[in-house]
Amino acid sequence: MNDPKKRLSLLNPWHLCATGFGSGLSPVMPGTMGTLASIPVFLLLAQLPLVAYLIVILLVSLIGIKICQVTADDMGVHDHGSIVWDEFAGFWITMSVVPIYGLSVGDWHWILAGFVLFRFFDMVKPWPISWLDKYVHGGLGIMVDDLLAGVFSAIALMMLGQWAGW
Repeated sequence: MNDPKKRLSLLNPWHLCATGFGSGLSPVMPGTMGTLASIPVFLLLAQLPLVAYLIVILLVSLIGIKICQVTADDMGVHDHGSIVWDEFAGFWITMSVVPIYGLSVGDWHWILAGFVLFRFFDMVKPWPISWLDKYVHGGLGIMVDDLLAGVFSAIALMMLGQWAGW
């Protein structure tokens, strides 16, 4: 059993969440698939009042540390590509721009731009994201680089929206 994914069970709630409800099990670009899978949940979350949205993001991020740690331990691999809970949280941080500014949740410009920006920062990992990715380990290490990528992406999304006049 050399394939760490064989150690996963979607009947295990930790694994189910960590894999983004199975989206991270995609054989092609699991992080991107996880981010795509987070969009419908964002559309639901964005209906919440702003304070509730931000509280959910905080809870998802904190609980995500445990979700990712348990799953990584069970798989025997730190930050396996199939663990995409961090992408969910990071994308939702990026998209916090929408409820913060009271923008239309269904405006595809914001969703597409947020998706592209988050994937960019998550993959390129400019400093200090790259430093955190390298030196912070465990569940916190799995989560923290994507959370910061989400913050960078949210700032870039605000600037893009201003520049584009959305």
